[in-house]
Amino acid sequence: MQEIIIDSKGIKMDQYFIPPFELRKGELVLIHLDPQIYLEEIKEKIAPIFTGKQKHENVIISKPLTYVKHFRESKFRMNYFPTTVGEYLFRNIKPRSKFAKKIYETHWITKKTEINRLEGNHRKLLSLYAVLSKTNNIIFDLAAQDHEGMEHATAIVIEEIKNNGSAILIDFGDHLKNYCTKYIKAEWL
Repeated sequence: MQEIIIDSKGIKMDQYFIPPFELRKGELVLIHLDPQIYLEEIKEKIAPIFTGKQKHENVIISKPLTYVKHFRESKFRMNYFPTTVGEYLFRNIKPRSKFAKKIYETHWITKKTEINRLEGNHRKLLSLYAVLSKTNNIIFDLAAQDHEGMEHATAIVIEEIKNNGSAILIDFGDHLKNYCTKYIKAEWL
Protein backbone atom coordinates (compact mmCIF):
# COMPACT_ATOMS: atom_id res chain seq x y z
CA MET A 1 0.00 0.00 0.00
CA GLN A 2 1.31 3.43 -0.99
CA GLU A 3 2.20 6.12 1.55
CA ILE A 4 -0.57 8.61 2.37
CA ILE A 5 0.43 12.15 1.37
CA ILE A 6 -2.81 13.89 2.41
CA ASP A 7 -5.60 12.56 4.60
CA SER A 8 -8.66 14.80 4.47
CA LYS A 9 -11.69 14.12 6.65
CA GLY A 10 -13.62 16.73 4.67
CA ILE A 11 -13.25 20.47 4.22
CA LYS A 12 -16.18 22.76 4.87
CA MET A 13 -15.95 26.21 3.29
CA ASP A 14 -18.50 29.03 3.33
CA GLN A 15 -20.57 27.74 0.41
CA TYR A 16 -19.39 24.21 -0.27
CA PHE A 17 -17.98 21.01 1.20
CA ILE A 18 -15.14 18.88 -0.18
CA PRO A 19 -15.87 15.30 0.92
CA PRO A 20 -13.22 13.16 2.67
CA PHE A 21 -10.43 11.61 0.60
CA GLU A 22 -6.88 10.33 0.80
CA LEU A 23 -4.09 11.23 -1.60
CA ARG A 24 -1.41 8.55 -1.87
CA LYS A 25 1.89 8.41 -3.74
CA GLY A 26 1.30 7.87 -7.44
CA GLU A 27 -2.26 9.20 -7.35
CA LEU A 28 -4.00 12.05 -9.12
CA VAL A 29 -7.13 13.25 -7.31
CA LEU A 30 -9.64 15.37 -9.20
CA ILE A 31 -11.61 17.80 -7.05
CA HIS A 32 -14.56 18.84 -9.18
CA LEU A 33 -15.87 22.25 -8.19
CA ASP A 34 -19.01 23.87 -9.48
CA PRO A 35 -18.28 26.44 -12.22
CA GLN A 36 -19.86 29.13 -10.03
CA ILE A 37 -16.96 28.89 -7.56
CA TYR A 38 -14.54 31.65 -8.46
CA LEU A 39 -10.94 30.68 -9.22
CA GLU A 40 -9.55 33.19 -6.72
CA GLU A 41 -11.32 31.28 -3.95
CA ILE A 42 -9.32 28.20 -4.92
CA LYS A 43 -6.04 30.03 -4.52
CA GLU A 44 -7.09 31.77 -1.34
CA LYS A 45 -8.76 28.88 0.52
CA ILE A 46 -8.07 25.44 -0.92
CA ALA A 47 -4.50 25.60 -2.23
CA PRO A 48 -3.02 26.95 1.05
CA ILE A 49 -4.48 23.97 2.91
CA PHE A 50 -2.92 21.36 0.62
CA THR A 51 0.39 23.22 0.39
CA GLY A 52 0.64 23.21 4.19
CA LYS A 53 0.63 27.01 4.44
CA GLN A 54 -2.68 27.03 6.28
CA LYS A 55 -3.70 24.48 8.90
CA HIS A 56 -7.10 22.81 8.72
CA GLU A 57 -8.40 20.68 11.55
CA ASN A 58 -9.63 17.93 9.20
CA VAL A 59 -6.55 17.67 6.99
CA ILE A 60 -3.32 15.83 7.81
CA ILE A 61 -0.45 16.49 5.43
CA SER A 62 2.62 14.26 5.49
CA LYS A 63 4.16 15.95 2.43
CA PRO A 64 2.95 19.40 1.35
CA LEU A 65 2.10 19.96 -2.30
CA THR A 66 3.31 22.87 -4.42
CA TYR A 67 0.69 24.98 -6.17
CA VAL A 68 1.28 25.64 -9.87
CA LYS A 69 0.60 29.38 -9.96
CA HIS A 70 -0.68 31.25 -12.97
CA PHE A 71 1.79 33.70 -14.46
CA ARG A 72 0.90 37.30 -13.70
CA GLU A 73 2.74 40.58 -14.03
CA SER A 74 1.84 44.21 -13.49
CA LYS A 75 0.42 46.30 -16.34
CA PHE A 76 3.46 48.56 -16.13
CA ARG A 77 5.83 45.62 -16.52
CA MET A 78 3.66 44.08 -19.25
CA ASN A 79 3.63 47.33 -21.24
CA TYR A 80 7.24 48.45 -20.80
CA PHE A 81 9.39 45.48 -19.75
CA PRO A 82 7.43 42.29 -20.53
CA THR A 83 8.78 39.10 -19.04
CA THR A 84 10.23 36.71 -21.61
CA VAL A 85 10.19 32.93 -21.51
CA GLY A 86 13.96 32.86 -21.02
CA GLU A 87 13.80 35.30 -18.10
CA TYR A 88 10.98 33.36 -16.44
CA LEU A 89 12.83 30.06 -16.76
CA PHE A 90 16.06 31.59 -15.46
CA ARG A 91 14.24 32.68 -12.28
CA ASN A 92 11.89 29.72 -11.80
CA ILE A 93 13.25 26.46 -13.15
CA LYS A 94 15.84 24.01 -11.88
CA PRO A 95 18.48 24.25 -14.66
CA ARG A 96 19.47 20.57 -14.81
CA SER A 97 15.90 19.33 -14.93
CA LYS A 98 14.53 17.61 -18.01
CA PHE A 99 11.91 20.38 -18.01
CA ALA A 100 14.46 23.22 -18.34
CA LYS A 101 14.20 23.38 -22.14
CA LYS A 102 10.97 21.46 -22.71
CA ILE A 103 8.91 24.56 -23.58
CA TYR A 104 11.24 25.16 -26.53
CA GLU A 105 10.00 21.94 -28.15
CA THR A 106 7.24 24.18 -29.48
CA HIS A 107 9.19 25.51 -32.47
CA TRP A 108 7.93 29.11 -32.33
CA ILE A 109 8.71 29.65 -28.62
CA THR A 110 12.15 31.13 -27.97
CA LYS A 111 13.91 32.70 -25.00
CA LYS A 112 12.78 36.11 -26.27
CA THR A 113 9.09 35.22 -26.58
CA GLU A 114 7.04 37.44 -24.28
CA ILE A 115 4.96 35.32 -21.90
CA ASN A 116 1.91 37.53 -22.30
CA ARG A 117 1.88 36.59 -25.99
CA LEU A 118 1.46 32.90 -25.15
CA GLU A 119 -2.04 31.47 -25.21
CA GLY A 120 -3.39 29.63 -22.16
CA ASN A 121 -2.10 26.16 -23.06
CA HIS A 122 1.56 27.18 -23.41
CA ARG A 123 1.42 29.62 -20.52
CA LYS A 124 0.20 26.79 -18.25
CA LEU A 125 2.88 24.43 -19.57
CA LEU A 126 5.54 27.01 -18.76
CA SER A 127 4.48 27.29 -15.11
CA LEU A 128 3.86 23.53 -14.88
CA TYR A 129 7.36 22.74 -16.17
CA ALA A 130 8.88 25.20 -13.69
CA VAL A 131 7.18 23.51 -10.73
CA LEU A 132 7.77 19.96 -12.01
CA SER A 133 11.48 20.76 -12.34
CA LYS A 134 11.56 20.99 -8.52
CA THR A 135 8.87 18.60 -7.27
CA ASN A 136 6.34 16.04 -8.46
CA ASN A 137 3.91 16.65 -5.57
CA ILE A 138 1.64 19.36 -6.90
CA ILE A 139 -1.78 20.96 -6.87
CA PHE A 140 -2.89 22.56 -10.13
CA ASP A 141 -5.87 23.82 -12.08
CA LEU A 142 -6.46 24.09 -15.80
CA ALA A 143 -8.06 27.51 -16.14
CA ALA A 144 -7.64 29.26 -19.52
CA GLN A 145 -6.91 26.03 -21.38
CA ASP A 146 -8.79 24.30 -24.17
CA HIS A 147 -9.64 20.58 -23.95
CA GLU A 148 -6.52 19.53 -25.83
CA GLY A 149 -4.31 21.60 -23.53
CA MET A 150 -6.06 20.19 -20.44
CA GLU A 151 -5.50 16.62 -21.56
CA HIS A 152 -1.87 17.31 -22.50
CA ALA A 153 -1.05 18.96 -19.16
CA THR A 154 -2.81 16.18 -17.25
CA ALA A 155 -0.88 13.51 -19.18
CA ILE A 156 2.41 15.22 -18.26
CA VAL A 157 1.43 15.25 -14.58
CA ILE A 158 0.34 11.59 -14.66
CA GLU A 159 3.71 10.60 -16.12
CA GLU A 160 5.61 12.57 -13.47
CA ILE A 161 3.71 11.31 -10.43
CA LYS A 162 4.64 7.73 -11.33
CA ASN A 163 8.00 8.52 -9.70
CA ASN A 164 6.71 8.70 -6.10
CA GLY A 165 4.77 11.89 -6.77
CA SER A 166 1.17 12.87 -6.20
CA ALA A 167 -1.18 15.54 -7.48
CA ILE A 168 -4.50 17.23 -6.92
CA LEU A 169 -6.26 18.68 -9.94
CA ILE A 170 -8.94 21.28 -9.23
CA ASP A 171 -11.30 21.61 -12.17
CA PHE A 172 -14.74 22.95 -12.98
CA GLY A 173 -15.76 19.91 -15.02
CA ASP A 174 -15.50 16.16 -14.90
CA HIS A 175 -14.28 15.37 -18.42
CA LEU A 176 -10.83 14.44 -17.01
CA LYS A 177 -12.41 12.07 -14.50
CA ASN A 178 -11.14 8.97 -16.33
CA TYR A 179 -7.54 10.23 -16.19
CA CYS A 180 -7.62 10.48 -12.40
CA THR A 181 -7.17 7.90 -9.66
CA LYS A 182 -9.93 9.43 -7.52
CA TYR A 183 -12.82 11.75 -8.23
CA ILE A 184 -14.19 14.05 -5.52
CA LYS A 185 -17.27 16.20 -6.25
CA ALA A 186 -17.59 19.30 -4.07
CA GLU A 187 -21.07 19.73 -2.62
CA TRP A 188 -22.95 23.02 -2.27
CA LEU A 189 -24.14 23.76 1.26
